[in-house]
Amino acid sequence: MNFTGVFPILPTPFKPDQSVDLASFTRIVHFMRDLGVDGVTILGVLGEANRLTDKEREAITKVAVTAAGGLPVIVGTSHSGTQACIDLSQMAADLGANAIMVTPHQEAVPNEDRIFEHFAAVANGVPLPMVLQDHPGSTGVNMSLDLVLRMITDIPGVACIKQEALPSPFRVAALVAQMSRKLPILTGLGALYGAFELTAGADGFMTGFAFPEVLVAMVAAHASRDPDRAFAIYQQYLPLMVFEAQPGVAIRKHLFMQRGLIDSDTVRKPASGINDLAATQLSELLSRVVGDVDLTQPISV
Repeated sequence: MNFTGVFPILPTPFKPDQSVDLASFTRIVHFMRDLGVDGVTILGVLGEANRLTDKEREAITKVAVTAAGGLPVIVGTSHSGTQACIDLSQMAADLGANAIMVTPHQEAVPNEDRIFEHFAAVANGVPLPMVLQDHPGSTGVNMSLDLVLRMITDIPGVACIKQEALPSPFRVAALVAQMSRKLPILTGLGALYGAFELTAGADGFMTGFAFPEVLVAMVAAHASRDPDRAFAIYQQYLPLMVFEAQPGVAIRKHLFMQRGLIDSDTVRKPASGINDLAATQLSELLSRVVGDVDLTQPISV
């Protein structure tokens, strides 16, 4: 599997009664495929995976693989228990996923050897390439650079690094310079530092930004050795990235609803949906950034 390009993290749509809306989810996957992304990632933070049952994870993965029609599907299988993570990862493999994404989990007594053992056990127990996600903002786990480099060297199943530890451009550059084997690096954080990460050596994005076509255009400009265009795209859409990056998933889900991809922007409890002020400010921001365009269609970048 090639982990270069744009792999949007998809939201899990819910009906107003908080049940999973698989019809809307199918629509999201079809839209992403039509945008020309390089793959899709499901059951991440934006996917509210920590609020889903195993049966719901299974149903969502089945729909994603079918709707993707051959487009690579990466499944978040993180769990605080190693065996549970292996079981979720094996389920993803059995359902036709192309890769898994795994994060470390916070323990009462931090221990990097235990983190290494967790990732090694999952990688050895599942026949899928692993995306190692380093996102202290959501996990509360700060993995040292030495630990990540050790896992790259000693765990062959690690096939990609999702680099979200700050400062992210510096961390990308350090990984590029010190990796014992060349692995692709994808970044997240809503592409908040996207232009700088690309110039530091990142290979693309794996994030929940609601306008993946913008990220596709940035990566294409960078690949064409046109940094001025890549930065101009980044500069134009940065206010939207900043606004989306506020804590929680409510703003992004509201945008996905405005794009006609989900029927409801319901967020599973105990989280709350978008408030009136944020909705008003978002509407004004969209007018400034993208103008009077049909958000249900891919925007011209």
